Amino acid sequence: MTQEQITKLKGIVRNIPDFPVPGVQFKDLTTLFKDAECLRLLEQGLVDLYQGKGITKVIGIESRGFIGGSMLAARLGAGFVPVRKPGKLPAETIQKSYAKEYGTDTIEIHKDAITPDDVVIIHDDLLATGGTMLAAYELVKSMNPKKVYINFICGLTFLNGRDVLPQDVEVTTLFDF
Repeated sequence: MTQEQITKLKGIVRNIPDFPVPGVQFKDLTTLFKDAECLRLLEQGLVDLYQGKGITKVIGIESRGFIGGSMLAARLGAGFVPVRKPGKLPAETIQKSYAKEYGTDTIEIHKDAITPDDVVIIHDDLLATGGTMLAAYELVKSMNPKKVYINFICGLTFLNGRDVLPQDVEVTTLFDF
């Protein structure tokens, strides 16, 4: 992506003060999704990062990770696998609980979603403290895929979320605040 395109995307992200709790300045990326030009820029930016890397599955984290993850999977010719909150997936699952910046949560994935032959991207919209992504990574890694990449549309560098993610895994964002 060009600097001009990144500047455009960053300028459209909406800031919501005191959401979901007082003191949090929430970065609302849905403003990017509702703009057709921004959505195309996001899609192409994500594809450019991973084209030619042999991706077989894209994991999208509930719920905004489903948007970019599905687009990316379709364009790369890969399968899409959702990571969801407990009770939302119909077949046998494995789950992981984790601490978030304002509480605890649990996520799960279908037990048969990933094979040892898979090359996987785990995608979410925003990297904050990294807790959700670390839990998703641990779930995926427990299935022994061939390779794992981690991707976000946007990162909040001041929260140091990259520091909690494995150092031996490529972590990318399209842009950061």
